[in-house]
Amino acid sequence: MSDISDSGLPLVQRVVTGHDADGRAIFKSEDLSPTRMIPSGDAAFLTIWSTETVPADLNDERDGRDLPTGLTLERGSVIRITDMLPGKESPMHRTNSIDYGIVLQGEIELELEDGRKKTIGQGGIIVQRGTNHLWRNTSDQVCRIAFILIEAPAYLHNGQPLPEEKPEHQ
Repeated sequence: MSDISDSGLPLVQRVVTGHDADGRAIFKSEDLSPTRMIPSGDAAFLTIWSTETVPADLNDERDGRDLPTGLTLERGSVIRITDMLPGKESPMHRTNSIDYGIVLQGEIELELEDGRKKTIGQGGIIVQRGTNHLWRNTSDQVCRIAFILIEAPAYLHNGQPLPEEKPEHQ
């Protein structure tokens, strides 16, 4: 395995805890893994963990990295590392989830459907509440973000749910 991700950034360390036969805390696994380029070529992803339900089932002993998640989220929750490449952007999209984005390295521009933009720098945190948006890296450096997505019902506008607009459908 290479010692760098497809984005050129270092591997990501993942430590997973669990319980032994006596119900005591243990370290179940530890690994170093690279982010890998997604088909669109604008970012590299690494799923750290996912759950099929919210609330999560702490008795599910499967490795959450192995559960299918898609580019956004179908159900449950997921934490993934996203390395957004310089000069690249995501499609405009809206999902039925609350997303927490923590900028670990670099900076990212968040654009809303009306064209308004904010730049979020290293250490900044984004709370994305089911709005139509896109991500853009306007810098010349890779931006690494930890995204935590948690399933949520659609946002209701005048009593009607706003439709999801997923990148997979564009």
